[in-house]
Amino acid sequence: MIPALDPDAAARIASFGPVPSMRERGLAAVRQAIESAPLPEDMPAMAATVEMSIPGPVTPIPLRIHRPTRDSNAPVIVYFHGGGMVMGSNHSFEPLARELAAAASAVVVAVDYRLAPESPPPAQFEDAYAATQWVADNAAALDVDAGRLAVVGDSAGGSLAAAVCLAARDGDGPDICAQVLLYPGLDRDMTVESISALADAPLLTRDDIDYMHDLADGGATAPHDQYRVPALATDLAGLPPAVVLTAECDPIRDWGERYAARLRDARVQVTVTRYPGMYHGFLMRSDATARGRLALAETGALLRAKFANPLPH
Repeated sequence: MIPALDPDAAARIASFGPVPSMRERGLAAVRQAIESAPLPEDMPAMAATVEMSIPGPVTPIPLRIHRPTRDSNAPVIVYFHGGGMVMGSNHSFEPLARELAAAASAVVVAVDYRLAPESPPPAQFEDAYAATQWVADNAAALDVDAGRLAVVGDSAGGSLAAAVCLAARDGDGPDICAQVLLYPGLDRDMTVESISALADAPLLTRDDIDYMHDLADGGATAPHDQYRVPALATDLAGLPPAVVLTAECDPIRDWGERYAARLRDARVQVTVTRYPGMYHGFLMRSDATARGRLALAETGALLRAKFANPLPH
């Protein structure tokens, strides 16, 4: 049975009119659409928003740092935007970055990692890990608390956040107190039930997923590993406590929920919440739906609790 969208979610989807597939439109047009979409006028106010670049593995990595308050030694979130590894930026995902900063009362360091196909994998992971390490190493200069560092990502960014946690564990990397995976693209298993049932879902169809995978993988010179596809990891023990959020009407819903179950079975503390009536990407404009606003509030509350009570792992 195909789940129904909430009325406000259905109204938002209807407001877009007929949307051709990403493959029909082409990557340039899809990128232009996402970057030219007007931002909400009432995004949460920040005490400061600063742009800077840091050294990257190949090219400098642009960061956008959102400070909700002037508090010193604040907790910090390293945030990776969505977009299938092939689109999106710190501009188009600024509403979500600001909402996270406000809801979690934390500094958000948003990372403009390199995109495929111009920069094939593992460029995206390399930039994500380098940025997380840089934030941990420069916490004093940033006036943030390296002991309260979380990684957050939505969709493809959720895959990057999970991969950064795996690599930090495997390589004695930065201490990460929590990972928040928002409808994450953690897997490549196209046989899961949610993809079969929701092949024509709004905003993300089965063909859209295939198209973005084709673009992201086209120039890759090595096979998939756990840092490109976290679901391939055979051992999830010893990872940071996790918050996994999924959307009922999202074809990749099962990827996030299956990974959450594996984290639980590996004795990693995990909170998983499925939001009924929601579509993939609903937090990009969380103000548009009642459940979107609730999801940001609940995610922020969980992050504040984890920052206040960090666990060893």
